[in-house]
Amino acid sequence: PSTRPSRDHPMPAVHPFRAVQYHAGRGDLSALVAPPYDVLDAAAKARLLAKDARNVVAVDLPHTPAKELGPATAYDSAGALYRKWLADGTLARRATPAMFAYRQTTRSAAGTSQRSGMACCVDAVKFGPRPGGGILPHEETFSGPKEDRLALMKATQAQLSPIFGLHADERGKATALLSAIMARGLPDITAELGDGVFHEVWTVDDPQAINAYRDALAGEDIFIADGHHRYGTGLTYIDHLGGAALPEDHQARRSMMVLVGMSDPGLIIWPTHRVLGGMAGYSIDAFLDASKGLLDVSPAGTDIHALERTMTTAAATNVLGLYDFASGRCFTATPPQADPLRARFPDKPPAWRTLDVALVQHIVVEQVCQPRLNAGEPVKWAFPHTIDEVVEIGKGSETGAGGGKGFKAQLAVIVRPTPLDAVRDVSRANQLMPQKSTFFYPKLLTGLFINPLE
Repeated sequence: PSTRPSRDHPMPAVHPFRAVQYHAGRGDLSALVAPPYDVLDAAAKARLLAKDARNVVAVDLPHTPAKELGPATAYDSAGALYRKWLADGTLARRATPAMFAYRQTTRSAAGTSQRSGMACCVDAVKFGPRPGGGILPHEETFSGPKEDRLALMKATQAQLSPIFGLHADERGKATALLSAIMARGLPDITAELGDGVFHEVWTVDDPQAINAYRDALAGEDIFIADGHHRYGTGLTYIDHLGGAALPEDHQARRSMMVLVGMSDPGLIIWPTHRVLGGMAGYSIDAFLDASKGLLDVSPAGTDIHALERTMTTAAATNVLGLYDFASGRCFTATPPQADPLRARFPDKPPAWRTLDVALVQHIVVEQVCQPRLNAGEPVKWAFPHTIDEVVEIGKGSETGAGGGKGFKAQLAVIVRPTPLDAVRDVSRANQLMPQKSTFFYPKLLTGLFINPLE
């Protein structure tokens, strides 16, 4: 049977693709794959290259930190190395199109969980709702990472890492199909990076299975979980190649994604805390005074690792944790009234207005820190996901979440994970959450499959 989408399959359609892979897409790739570029710093890149100089990070992260555009020579070198690997057989392109069932098993002290998705290419359409299903973003983005990724895409003419997409899968058809594929035999690819996550990939080149998966996704929205910058970069790259003049079947018109059903039991969201700095008039006492009437603040000891536990026992809809780096004092903070952003943002849906991260942005930063503690000037940010990262940034360490030289941490704002329902509701309302609202765990690996755009 044909794997071409029929006219009755609404946009965005999903497609198999002729992936570029290590070892012809077979065997253990632990030394050759890497976490996504945006969670890596220079030290992490060096550790990966110490395992194998051919690790994909040598191409995918030519400039650190990848939060802004680097020198042109860095991207030129990455493009030259990628083409060298294609020429010498380190990487090779599949002869036939395929999709890839991808399972991640996470083992920790809390137990074992599994999350499964399908790697495929999706028609790259503009963000927003559309009849039959659209591509929906859920958070705002920064310009710097998009400039970095566009320069790399131009240099390599490839999409090196998959975007993480979610779909409702309320009927469970896609999840059931993935389970059946993975139950048929051993995976073609395995990888493990020593972080407690085991990665397995099954190649799916059977036209019947591909069409069944396409049927399972018919009419569904795709929510971008991770990869907003890269998806937007792909749209810009289409314009770079000619926009409307680019042939409809050009591979650059398709975006490589791993699609996961929202009902998957292994779908985990971590919090993205905020570390604020650069405030000329900041002290914890000045903050407490400036926040009166906007936040009800209560002392919560001096153990930042206990702060999250204290927050989970609070009855309020919104509760933030505060940590002052200078004194080591902790606090909890709640707005004095329910739905505190309603008056300022009456047109936003309640799911957006009651996000903890929205309160950080529009109350803590915009109403307290900037106007009252920094003479109206912007504050500096870092976005750690764990309390240990918060502590490291406070010590002056550079992490994949920010910090390092020139960043003096003053106040950490600890938040709870953004609920998955909120991601869906805000996206369907065609609204965007503040930047860095979610952190889906585990991350998808880079290097299992590459989407060539030539």
